[in-house]
Amino acid sequence: MQPRKRVKPSKLQHHPGPPPDEGRRSGNATRTCAEEASGEPLLIGRSAARPGPGAVPRWPWRRRVSTAVGLSLAGLLALAQAVCVNAIHENLLWFSQLTEMEREISFRTECGLYYSYYKQMLQAPSIQEGISDLIHDNLTESKRTINLLQRMNIYQEVFLSVLYRLLPIQSYLEPVYFYIYTVFSLQAVYVIALYLTAWLLSGSWLAGTLSGVWYLLNRVDTTRVEFTISLRENWSLPFLALQVTVITCYLRPQLSVLQQKVLVWLMYVTTFCFCLTWQFNQFILLVQALIIYTLDCGDLLTSTQVTTMYLVQVCGLLSVWLLQFCNSMILGSLVLSFIVAALFIRHCQSGLKTGSPLVRLAKLLLHSAMVLLLTVTINHMAKKALQLRSDEHIFKFIKSKLALGPTRDFDASLYLCEEAFGLLPLDTLERLGGTLLLYPYVLTLLLLSAMLAVAAVHNLRPKGCSAEERKGGGEGRAVAFRPDVAYNLLHTLFYGLLAFSTMRMKYIWTGHMCAVAAYGVCGKELWTLLLDTLRCNSKVLLRLVRYAVPLLVMGCLYYKFWPKLMEELSELREFFDPDTVELMTWISTKTPKRAVFAGSMQLLAGIKLCTGRVLTNHPHYEDKDLRERTKQVYQVYARRSPEEVHGILRAIGADYVVLENSICYEKRHSRGCRLRDLLDLANGHIMDGPGENDPDLVPASHPRFCEAIKTETDAYGALFTRTFQNKTFHVYRVKKKSKKSSKGPSGTL
Repeated sequence: MQPRKRVKPSKLQHHPGPPPDEGRRSGNATRTCAEEASGEPLLIGRSAARPGPGAVPRWPWRRRVSTAVGLSLAGLLALAQAVCVNAIHENLLWFSQLTEMEREISFRTECGLYYSYYKQMLQAPSIQEGISDLIHDNLTESKRTINLLQRMNIYQEVFLSVLYRLLPIQSYLEPVYFYIYTVFSLQAVYVIALYLTAWLLSGSWLAGTLSGVWYLLNRVDTTRVEFTISLRENWSLPFLALQVTVITCYLRPQLSVLQQKVLVWLMYVTTFCFCLTWQFNQFILLVQALIIYTLDCGDLLTSTQVTTMYLVQVCGLLSVWLLQFCNSMILGSLVLSFIVAALFIRHCQSGLKTGSPLVRLAKLLLHSAMVLLLTVTINHMAKKALQLRSDEHIFKFIKSKLALGPTRDFDASLYLCEEAFGLLPLDTLERLGGTLLLYPYVLTLLLLSAMLAVAAVHNLRPKGCSAEERKGGGEGRAVAFRPDVAYNLLHTLFYGLLAFSTMRMKYIWTGHMCAVAAYGVCGKELWTLLLDTLRCNSKVLLRLVRYAVPLLVMGCLYYKFWPKLMEELSELREFFDPDTVELMTWISTKTPKRAVFAGSMQLLAGIKLCTGRVLTNHPHYEDKDLRERTKQVYQVYARRSPEEVHGILRAIGADYVVLENSICYEKRHSRGCRLRDLLDLANGHIMDGPGENDPDLVPASHPRFCEAIKTETDAYGALFTRTFQNKTFHVYRVKKKSKKSSKGPSGTL
């Protein structure tokens, strides 16, 4: 589907304020008038004596106004992001004027599969029957009954369908709009989370404003929600951003016991929501667990903080494990094995943070080696006990990407040949630099990394007190580094490396990148160092620079990008995919309702949504048996005999097979990455076209099935009957009995 140009038709809450400045006013909660007017919110959690008769009131009117302005700007930016992505989505497809089938076709690939369950729940006679059908589903995979709530992360579709049924909105809001408005609203939540994170780190809501503006202007690299609405990451990443905000607040010093408990519960809720909405949660949390482990090794967190954050991750994952009917992928995840290993080794090595610097360094290296060894051992034992093989394709992909495994593996090659799973393109950095985001981000990263390294080295020296005793009392430390800043620094570093290695993961990094860069522009660290270097540092000048520079940056961004944004929002296109519409209409009207269709994963997801027919395979790839079945179905694009293909399709109960010219004659990928090439390599056959082949490959004894079947010779006509065709698709009915019985490779199905 290619969009074409369209012809135009004739309660205010107490805000968790930022951490105290680096100087840490020792226990004094009062502020000067200049501080009250600086745009900084109230500092929650600061240790202070009760104000005496002559003390400044805890909530002076200037601070109230400043906080109200900051929160209002957060709401406005969040609303702007939601409205912007909704307008672009409408303008891209002319969504409001599409028929129901055209709207459903616009949910491409796995997005259509997920949305189909929302539609299925709404069409069910009752909520109970709808949930029962999901638990005992026999439409998604032919000849199998699977528990969709266990296999897939679709609780958000269930929740929305129930909510739509219960709310009195059916008369004026269509189900599809309720769905997409909810997803776009989560974008508003994402912006608010980034805003609060930048505010907490820098002490100024100007940083939050700048981060929100950057997120909006870098929309191409921060989100793809406008054209992949149902994608799991669009549901989960806003909750991950909220979790980072809560962690940032939790790691600030001098919090009361009640505040800590509230923040821990919020951390659990956001972690739980993140895990529940994305199947890749375990790998994202593994990176986060490594961040916590690194901070612990650097003695930048207390033992209580480390243990609490680990346990929150465990509780979030186990809660999802229960809701997903004891999904074995969660128990066999690397992150759970790592946390168990880290906590156990940490408990056993009580003297880890004692001794001379060299002794401590040696202990840390030994500690890390033991944690790694125990993690691998626990994970291997767990997977063996659970007989878990569902996530094998991910580790095959990682091995192949690092050139540690076979490059001919079909599943790994499917990922490696997709641009989204390749390295981050350099033009991404050019775009980020064009919006003035990259340069302050890199400077902030370099400065904070140097400061963190100095603090970590300093913490290796012998001390007379533990990290817990030093918490909140930085007066006697030669080098101090705020735990909340340290966490956010490692967060952006670790996920930045992940983004550079796999482009699809850049959406985790680029959003948080906006908050870190805004902190660098509006925070004290960068400007204090610069002014000290120039020997012109003063409180007045520091305050002037901190608030003048972000205003100047936002002025430049407005001047440069406001006309472009307005032009983009006014560009009108429309949905245009007549071949797919024709195919879906034919399937809906000319085939039995229980007919089973075979074909590409992407197309079958659309068939499931638009027609409700039974599928042989689908894009949710986290199941070994399904991956094997998909590989077998794809033999229709390989060099196989008609008898072999017919045996495969009949073994999985297929009544019809849909062949796509865009796959059979693919030109989008280069030689070696076309689907037919991957199948030839997996089958040991020489690839099409000019180019080198491995010496062990042999010529195939049969022509390519998707091409030869169109000749309609007797060998093919005896087994398949063409029932539909247009410029893009060819549909063949699979005859139930062949004249020559042959054994197809159905044993692996």
